[in-house]
Amino acid sequence: MSLAHRTTKTVVKGREYPLGATVTAGGVNFALYSRNASAVFLLLFDAPNGEPTDVIQLRERDKFIWHAEVRGIGHGQLYGYKVQGEYRPEWGLRFNDVKLMLDPYAKAVTGKFRNDDNVLLAYEPHPGGGEFVKDPRDTTAFAPKAVVIDDNAFDWQGDEAPDLKLEELFIYEVHVKGFTAHPSSKVASPGTYLGFIEKIPHLKRLGINAVELLPVHEYYVDDFLVGRGLTNYWGYNSIGFFAPESSYASSGTLGSQVEEFKTLVRALHKAGIMVILDVVYNHTGEGSELGPSLAFRGIDNPSYYSLTGPPDQSRRYYTNFTGCGNSLNFDSQAVIRLVMDSLRYWVDVMHVDGFRFDLASVLGREEGGAYRASGPFFHSVAQAPALNRAILIAEPWDIGTYQVGNFPVDWSEWNGRFRDTVRRFNKGDSGQLADLGWRLTGSADLYGDDGRSAYNSINFITCHDGFTLHDLVAYNGKHNEANGENNNDGCDDNHSWNCGVEGDTTDAGVLSLRRQLMKNHACALFFASGTPMLLGGDEFARTQRGNNNAYCQDNALSWFDWDLAEKNNDLVEFFRKVIAFVGRYPVLERRQFSLCEDLDDDQIPDFSWFGTDGSDSPHWNDSQSRTICMQLDASTNPGELTGQRLFFIYNAHFEPKHVQLPALDNGARWHRAIDTSLAAGLDIADEGKEILLNPADFYFANSRSTVVLIGKA
Repeated sequence: MSLAHRTTKTVVKGREYPLGATVTAGGVNFALYSRNASAVFLLLFDAPNGEPTDVIQLRERDKFIWHAEVRGIGHGQLYGYKVQGEYRPEWGLRFNDVKLMLDPYAKAVTGKFRNDDNVLLAYEPHPGGGEFVKDPRDTTAFAPKAVVIDDNAFDWQGDEAPDLKLEELFIYEVHVKGFTAHPSSKVASPGTYLGFIEKIPHLKRLGINAVELLPVHEYYVDDFLVGRGLTNYWGYNSIGFFAPESSYASSGTLGSQVEEFKTLVRALHKAGIMVILDVVYNHTGEGSELGPSLAFRGIDNPSYYSLTGPPDQSRRYYTNFTGCGNSLNFDSQAVIRLVMDSLRYWVDVMHVDGFRFDLASVLGREEGGAYRASGPFFHSVAQAPALNRAILIAEPWDIGTYQVGNFPVDWSEWNGRFRDTVRRFNKGDSGQLADLGWRLTGSADLYGDDGRSAYNSINFITCHDGFTLHDLVAYNGKHNEANGENNNDGCDDNHSWNCGVEGDTTDAGVLSLRRQLMKNHACALFFASGTPMLLGGDEFARTQRGNNNAYCQDNALSWFDWDLAEKNNDLVEFFRKVIAFVGRYPVLERRQFSLCEDLDDDQIPDFSWFGTDGSDSPHWNDSQSRTICMQLDASTNPGELTGQRLFFIYNAHFEPKHVQLPALDNGARWHRAIDTSLAAGLDIADEGKEILLNPADFYFANSRSTVVLIGKA
């Protein structure tokens, strides 16, 4: 199609800020950053498919931002860009003005990109072509369009986020679609933002007060997955950092996804639940130099991506710290502004409460690739008032660097050390005691020397990436055959144990042991110092049949089977009571690291270690020791000599252990609150119904069990 300027609309100069499409009193202001473009054309559409009604050349450029205001249009207007410039891949320039580009600041997208016959590639993919030959096929008619959104066109009904601190959070990691897509969910709009709302009562019953939503940014489905008949279910392939994923809307994709997402946030807040987004700013869905040209690549490739190559083609290739084909360039002002604008948008306009940053080490990589916690992006975040109140959680690694414990003071981190150590310990591996001591007490070795607290450690046993809790105790090895990669994908180092049988079984002894181990993991997760994160569905033994990399399984393998919640209601009740138990004892949510000192003049240290023989050492250096005991001062009134104590026995040994209990004063007695080796209904007591021990000076901890005792009058 011709790119000659043609429009019946009134076009005025407009403003270079804010970037994106912004509704004004008389129309819409459009602003697009491209330092290296020679010309930029704005195309307006009446429908997602078809030719443009208007082609408007943006003749104004300030600070490398091309801009104009178009009068007489508004909310719901569809648009896209075509950008002219040199096509020199060896210089990093990949402009091709027959390809319609999505605005990087698009707030909604009309649907999913489809790369049929490789038509979305900027280069000629057919024989005789190649990466250095521009593809001549026009994508104007069928490429997804951006939708103009009026940020004020929603009634928040006085929405306020719950006022919760890190130490008060119980985080639930969950996929928006997978939560309700299964027919067993019985919701009106399965797999959508609105469908999610119908399951909020389950979260409330459980005691959850924060959800961490897997990516909801508009994403691209990888071509190789489409070829296998699969999809990018997890969504870690963002192409729109401002746009809620269109496929999760229940009523079309012409902007309704924005309203429905806001409706979900509003409903969660009303239920006292905070909203944390899993965000992917380390790369985009455009992939490597052989990937499609959807937005960033065709608008200003060198400004957005970290590029590399041999001396004669020094900008041809992409650095790939992500394993996904490209890495965004956080040495670039344009990238930092894009990400900061996106974060502010989701906080200010969409009302979310925080972010978990995927492969966050990439965000601190500078030119040359080295990670630095004082990098420009981290400084920008620290100086943004809108983000001062936001929860910031790093996945502190990428494919080339592991930075657990090395993020700035205002960041929390997924603690992979906690996950691995607790898995090994509960599995029964030897030599775990010393490291387990650090993990149960908040990982002060990682977070205690840089101004952070125990609750900057986001503790987890399982997450979306890996086995579910059920599968962790039901499979020795991964079973990823359905992914089409001959079971070569996914991690092999899972620290899992199948309890003697691989996968499904009817053996009552094996099933009982698996349930006991799941409860042990729950106790370690929720009773340790730190912010606990539960993988959604673990509370009712959701299974992926041994698949530990279900990123491409948008089907019943990954979806929540709500029949399991009814079948395993006793397990749900155990999780509910464990979370409620934490809420009853402020010491289990204390922000400070334990000091092993008497802090309240009641003659009891805030924290004490014990061996099974009553000594003050759990035998740290004995590689065969698999039992650890600890006592917490649970008094709430300073100087209260009859205050409560909590005593924990973590026995991962395959043999039972006779545990000598500390003496209690002033008529206090030990009571059993939890014993994971007991049958459902006896394994955890309701408040006030704990079982008095008799005799009271020892406890016989069964093999592979967790025991919690309360010392009280």
